[in-house]
Amino acid sequence: MSGDGAIAPVVRALSQEQLQAYADAAHDHNPIHIAPAFAAVTPFGGTIAHGMLVLATIGEMMHAALGERWLSSGRLKVRFRAPARPGDTVTATADAAGDGAYAVRCCNDRGDVLIEGRASVGA
Repeated sequence: MSGDGAIAPVVRALSQEQLQAYADAAHDHNPIHIAPAFAAVTPFGGTIAHGMLVLATIGEMMHAALGERWLSSGRLKVRFRAPARPGDTVTATADAAGDGAYAVRCCNDRGDVLIEGRASVGA
């Protein structure tokens, strides 16, 4: 975290290989995430990232900025707005909202809001 209280964004490119690795780690092999042929004929038109994989960028950003405080007393309340897809570059950002709270957001490189909400840390 810089001296002015700003939190540095986290930027991650998503690949189909990452979705497969996350599916293996999380034991979530829903074909919407890992089977391009299956996913192509769904309303999504292709595979989509696991929501928790995308949400992890916010956790990474908050941990980088707040360290142990985030790990011991960090809280998130978010809404998932749109899916992330392989090939997307996801950017997590945070803006101070007062009282130890932050407005957090993940967007893709097209400007679509994927996740938004609030993060807070205890005293």
